[in-house]
Amino acid sequence: MDTILDFISGGVLQLGWWQVVLVTLVLTHITIAAVTIYLHRSQAHRGLDLHPAVSHFFRFWLWLTTGMVTREWVAIHRKHHAKCEREGDPHSPMIYGIDRVLWKGAELYREEAANEETVKRFSHGTPDDWMERNVYSRHTTLGIFTMLAIDLLLFGALGLTVWAVQMAWIPFWAAGVVNGLGHYIGYRNFSSPDTSTNLFPIGIIIGGEELHNNHHAYGTSAKFSSKWYEFDIGWGYIRILQALRLAQVKKVAPKLKLVREKSDSVTEQTLQGVITHRYEIMARYASMLRQSVQSEIKRLTQAGASDQERELLQKVQSRLGQADLALNPQEKQELDSMLSQNTMLAKLVHMREELYRVWTSSTASSEQLLGDLQQWCQHAQQSGIQSLEQFALRLRRYAA
Repeated sequence: MDTILDFISGGVLQLGWWQVVLVTLVLTHITIAAVTIYLHRSQAHRGLDLHPAVSHFFRFWLWLTTGMVTREWVAIHRKHHAKCEREGDPHSPMIYGIDRVLWKGAELYREEAANEETVKRFSHGTPDDWMERNVYSRHTTLGIFTMLAIDLLLFGALGLTVWAVQMAWIPFWAAGVVNGLGHYIGYRNFSSPDTSTNLFPIGIIIGGEELHNNHHAYGTSAKFSSKWYEFDIGWGYIRILQALRLAQVKKVAPKLKLVREKSDSVTEQTLQGVITHRYEIMARYASMLRQSVQSEIKRLTQAGASDQERELLQKVQSRLGQADLALNPQEKQELDSMLSQNTMLAKLVHMREELYRVWTSSTASSEQLLGDLQQWCQHAQQSGIQSLEQFALRLRRYAA
C-alpha cells in the first residue's frame, strides 16, 4: 500500500516540488524551441534547413505537447504575414482587439485552422509523409493524452499539473503574448509597415520570439536579434545545431553597409542599399521626426508660447511615434489638422511619405526609382531644414 501511495504522490521519479518545477520549465522550453526553430524559422519562412532527425524530433515533440499540425500552423502564420494588420489577418489585435488575441489566441488559431482555403493556399512545402498523414494530422489528441500518461507516470498526481502547464504554455506565450502584445506594446528597431514590436531585448522565455519587430522587418532571417544588446536564444540553439551539422542556415538579415566617403551622386548601389535597409531608414526618420518635435517644443517654450500650443505639439509627437496602422481615421485627420499649423513638421512628414513611395511602387522601373531617389535627396538638401539635409547626406552612403 505504501508503495502505491508513494507512486501516486511522486510517480517514478519521486522528485521534490522544486525539482518538478524545474523539469516543467525545461519541458516547456523544449516546446518553445520546437515552435521557433522548426515551425517558425524553418518551416514557415525557410530561413534554415534542419537535419531530418532533428526535424522529426520536433514534429514528434509538438505532437505530444501541443497537438499542432505543421501545415496548419505554417499556413496560418504565412497568412498573417501576407495580410498583416489587414482584413484576413488571422490574429491581429488591430482587428480583434488585444484582449481577445492575448487571452483567446488559441481559439483564433483553431478557427483559422478550420479554413481549408487558408491551409491549401499557404501550406506548400510542409511535410506530407506517412507519419504526417496517418499519425500527426489524423490523431492530434492522441499525442497530448500520451503526454498526460507520461507525466502521470513520471510525477504521480503532480503530473496532471505539469501536463496542464504544458498544454497552456504555447496558447498563452505564442498565440497570446507574441501575436497580441508583440503587436501592441514594446519598442521598434525597424519601421516595418505594421505594428510589430520587440517585447524585450533578451529573448529567452519565448525562444527569441520576443524580438518580433526584428522578425517582421526581415521575415526570412533565421536570426531574430539585430542590435548588439539583443539576445536570441533560438539563434544560439541554431548555431549549436549548425556546428553539429544538424542545421544549415539559408538566410539572415543583411548587415548595414555604409560607404565611407559621402557622395554627391545617387547610384544604383545606393538605391539597392536604401531598398534593402528601408525599415532601418524609416526608423531613423521617425527618430529624426521626434527630435524635431522636441526641438520645436523647446523653441516655443523659450518664445513664451501658450500651453495649448505646446500640448498640441506633444500630441503630434505621440501620434508620429505610432505606426500608421495603429491610428484610426479620426486620429489621422486630427494629426493632419495639427500638422497644418506647423510648416516645418508638415514638410518633414510629407518628405517621409515621398521617401516611402520610392520602394512601394510596384510598376516603376529601376531607372524610375533611381530618379525618384535622386530627386528626393535633392529636395531634402534644398529644404532649409538642417536635420533633413543631414539625413539626405547619410542616405547617399547606403549600399547593398
